Amino acid sequence: MIKTETANNTYVNREISWLQFNARVLQEASDETVPLIERLRFLGIFSNNLDEFFKVRYATVKRIVEAGKGGKSELGGIRAKELLEIITQIVIKQQSESLDILETIQKRLEEENIYIIDETEINGLQHDFIKNYFLRIVSPALVTIILNDSVVLPNLKDSAAYLAVRMVMPEDKKQFALIEIPKSIDRFIELPNQEDKSFIIIIDDLLRHCLSDIFNIFDYKSISAHMIKITRDGELDFESDLSKSFIEKISDSVKHRQVGEPVRFVYDKNLHKETLEFLMTKMGIDNTDSIIPGGRYHNRRDYMGFPSLGRTDLLYEKIEALPIKGLSLQDSIFEAISKKDYLLHAPYQTFSYIVKFLREAALDPSVKAIKITIYRLAEISHIASSLINAAINGKSVTVSIELQARFDEEANINYAQQMEDEGINLIFGVAGLKVHSKMCIIEREEGKKLKRYGFISTGNFNESTAKIYTDYTLFTSNQKILKDVMKIFSFFETNYKIFRYKHLIVSPHYTQKAIFKLIDNEIDKVKNGEKGLIRLKMNSLSSYLMVDKLYEASRAGVKIQMIVRGICCLIPGVKGMSENIEVISVVDKFLEHSRVYIFGNGEDSKLYISSADWMTRNIENRVEVSCPIYDADVKKEIIDTFNISWSDNVKARLLNDSQENVYRINDKEKVRSQFAMYDYYLKKLEN
Repeated sequence: MIKTETANNTYVNREISWLQFNARVLQEASDETVPLIERLRFLGIFSNNLDEFFKVRYATVKRIVEAGKGGKSELGGIRAKELLEIITQIVIKQQSESLDILETIQKRLEEENIYIIDETEINGLQHDFIKNYFLRIVSPALVTIILNDSVVLPNLKDSAAYLAVRMVMPEDKKQFALIEIPKSIDRFIELPNQEDKSFIIIIDDLLRHCLSDIFNIFDYKSISAHMIKITRDGELDFESDLSKSFIEKISDSVKHRQVGEPVRFVYDKNLHKETLEFLMTKMGIDNTDSIIPGGRYHNRRDYMGFPSLGRTDLLYEKIEALPIKGLSLQDSIFEAISKKDYLLHAPYQTFSYIVKFLREAALDPSVKAIKITIYRLAEISHIASSLINAAINGKSVTVSIELQARFDEEANINYAQQMEDEGINLIFGVAGLKVHSKMCIIEREEGKKLKRYGFISTGNFNESTAKIYTDYTLFTSNQKILKDVMKIFSFFETNYKIFRYKHLIVSPHYTQKAIFKLIDNEIDKVKNGEKGLIRLKMNSLSSYLMVDKLYEASRAGVKIQMIVRGICCLIPGVKGMSENIEVISVVDKFLEHSRVYIFGNGEDSKLYISSADWMTRNIENRVEVSCPIYDADVKKEIIDTFNISWSDNVKARLLNDSQENVYRINDKEKVRSQFAMYDYYLKKLEN
């Protein structure tokens, strides 16, 4: 473990903390208790995370270095150039570990009669199948680039995988080429079963087997092919062309990302030195910090889609998303939530309630208006189609859609264009701010008055992620809360005016001040001889101001329990600074995504669900909403589920100064919180 400290040992560097989160993902891939194919998929998640890290975080630090800035104050006390070196060391070590894990998993798969074969292991029957598959499916999709000294190398696509081909010609002349691995074809190709054995070949090896077909016009003595991949800066750059719409500018910028500045070049460590030098010269890469030797296969993120092969015994048992007690998908949701608040906790409970609510609103003649914020839409979105349906039925529909939701811009752009075509009023956020809040408000005519209904969530309104992300959504007809929601939509349209909110905590204007006040209340309790308690659940904690405030509370004697999935710049358990703070991270079957803040204990505690992590961007540069929970039943449910997560002693890791991701082990009854959570909701239904 590479350990780094600031001069005063106050914070963990953000980038290093993130890499330690990804190490927890890698732990899942190495965990023998995780089903075998799921372990492969965790390797894919690890690799995908790393790609995004280099596109965004590594690229940001690299820009600081290139601008000639030290960046020490922004980077937790580490100079930017030194940080790049540390990141590279950690990544090389993690990549090596991931290759060892992959080798172990492949051996275990063979024990289950599942064989991932390469081009050297193909038998006659498989050869015929592969040749036929290549000619019908692969060959028409291939892009092959012949390279020589006089030809300018085309820009290699961001995160696409290529085979770098080296041909030794007569008189030992060399001919180089690149084959782009087609993204339109599944990476893993299932071959015909033989004697109850399953066989898979990766498309890279299928191409190696078919090199003679691809390069049959060349008279070579020998030929070899090794993987390379380039990762580019993921920052969006916008044109100032006033004739273009905002949607057009974002769309053009997303396309430009494919040719952004290279930030990482990964290659098969067995690639011939002559080939590597030729490619680096062609690409103009000379920064050794960003050049990383790897294994035979890149884009291991594709393992997220490793085929199931009908082997349910090697997968997590699928859970059936549960209904919410008292809330029916057959009856009117408006009628139900007019009487009390309800909580949806995905993926344990079905996301269908959100779609049903919008479908009902689209058809109900009494509904006059719908307003909603959208951050990340599913590729096939029933949310978007419901809103379009509502507009077709004459409702006034307003959608604040964030076109800069990183790496999901294209889906949002496509749906934005469809919604615009149907007359939906689109709001593209606020200048200088991303709209990350998750809320919807519906105005319904009842008698001579308009009554408001709505929902506020910790997660995106996305059917796909709702199956694997844990998130809370509050359904409510609380007119006081919904009045504040209306003010936020007014802010979107008149953002020169700053509104005051009586119930919601809203970024960027009020979050820090409001949270500090809530923390101060707990500090005051301790000063008055009472017990102070703060319980927090979030994805990331990187704002030094928020960390310092928690340190202040700890020094005052406030007990703080934190569940932080990802980045945590706070160092818990340090005497005189954070001895009253304990932090765990739960990484398991589902992605922990909900944000919850609980201040105090018992009936008088104040509880919020939120879209905001405690990062500078969420507090200062985004529109975020933290919503108070007033309904006693909902409040108890959230506290119960927090306590279940907090009691995890199977998949919880202790976050501390060592940064070693040690599992929390104790003598208490074993609690695997995500599994216990499902049981909790089953029992609620039974009771």
